[in-house]
Parts: sequence; structure tokens; C-alpha cells
Amino acid sequence: MDKTILIVEDQDDLRLLVRLSLKSLGRVVLASSAVQGLALVRAEKPDLVTLDVWLGKGDSGLDVCRAIKSDPETRHVKVLLLSACGQQSDVEAGLAAGADRYIVKPFSPQGLAEAAATLLAAA
Repeated sequence: MDKTILIVEDQDDLRLLVRLSLKSLGRVVLASSAVQGLALVRAEKPDLVTLDVWLGKGDSGLDVCRAIKSDPETRHVKVLLLSACGQQSDVEAGLAAGADRYIVKPFSPQGLAEAAATLLAAA
């Protein structure tokens, strides 16, 4: 059975890059906001969510991650946070929010695909 990957990214070009990097790993679903992302998590029950930390207006990726991990229906979903913020405190905040992995932008598409494949294998 194909794995489902939800990409939540507010920037079109980055959403495309992540989609192209991960499309060989399963079915890809796209969201451009925290609200849309959470709705798709509940509707699609993805195996993996790649989540930008800064999503523009509204909730942050950390808020979305906490919501995913605190809901008994979705807490099993693997979350991979992507962020331009790479200080140790940023990484710790992401992991404390429940992320399974934290990758700093700019990232290598191959590195992203490898990290996602590892998380999907554990899903």
C-alpha cells in the first residue's frame, strides 16, 4: 500500500521542491497553510507530514505539530519539521513540540528524501 505524505508549506517554490523530492516515496498531498494542513491531516490520515515552521499568518508549524501529536487519532503520524531557524534552541523547540525529525533550510533534496524514507519505514 502506498504511503501518503502531506506537505505543509506556504511558499509555492519550496512546496514544489519538497513535492519533487518526495514524490517517489508515495502519494503526495499539498497544503499551503496551517488550517488547511490540519484539515488534511484529519481527512487523509497521512503517514508523514513535512511541515514548515513558519507558515505566514495564523498558527505556526510548531502549533500544527503539537495539534497532530496531541490528538489520539493522529499522534502516530510522523512529522518532519523544515525551518530556516537552525540554532540548537530552535531544534529543541521543534522536537519538544513532538517532531520526529528537524531539518534546517536550505536542505539537500536527497537528504530530505532519505530522512523522509527513514520516517516512513518506521510509520
